[in-house]
Amino acid sequence: MTALPLHRCSIPPRPLIRVAGILLALVAGVACAERLDVGLFSRGSLDAWETESFVGHTRYRLEADPAHGSVLRANSQASASGLFRRISPDLARTPWLHWSWKVDSLLGNADERSKDGDDYAARIYVVFSGGLLFWNTRAINYVWSGNQAVGTEWPNAYTANARMIAVQSGAEHLGQWQKEVRDVRADYRRLFAEEPGRVSAVALMTDTDNTGRSVQAWYGDIWFSSQP
Repeated sequence: MTALPLHRCSIPPRPLIRVAGILLALVAGVACAERLDVGLFSRGSLDAWETESFVGHTRYRLEADPAHGSVLRANSQASASGLFRRISPDLARTPWLHWSWKVDSLLGNADERSKDGDDYAARIYVVFSGGLLFWNTRAINYVWSGNQAVGTEWPNAYTANARMIAVQSGAEHLGQWQKEVRDVRADYRRLFAEEPGRVSAVALMTDTDNTGRSVQAWYGDIWFSSQP
């Protein structure tokens, strides 16, 4: 299923007075928000999502949830595999990334800045194409960190072309759904000190291959929008 931008605004009924109609149309135009769906898990859909495995296989499956209708559940046991979707939002029009997630446990005191500790109970990442220069491919990883303070940013342990941002941290919200919103374009500009290239994919991963631990996470719908 091809994701198309959705304009979430209603067309007002035809007014009896022309001036009132013009005013209503102007108000509706201002309130209209553009949206590009990435993952519609609440509708029980995994259309267009692909699997990438690094070590073993994290189990991903849709399951019912009282608050969300349906969510994506991830179960990792010393594994590292993720799901990704090839999609190219226009960050000039829809820079805001929305998602929700929940985790049931953390991964101890692993040093997340090292290769041995590069595991996360949950992460969402946005991949930027390097074009013909594939080595310029970059990524922003939004992670639920075990020990880095919320807002902390650091280079990935394996490549400086990927940067990490701790959006959630620690045990305070374990077992609770958390809603997140990020300005991806602003994050990229700050992290890489340049304008972002074309987005080529959005991915998610729950991985514990380095720490050898077991963890579960849940992901709600993911989408881009023109407004936070």
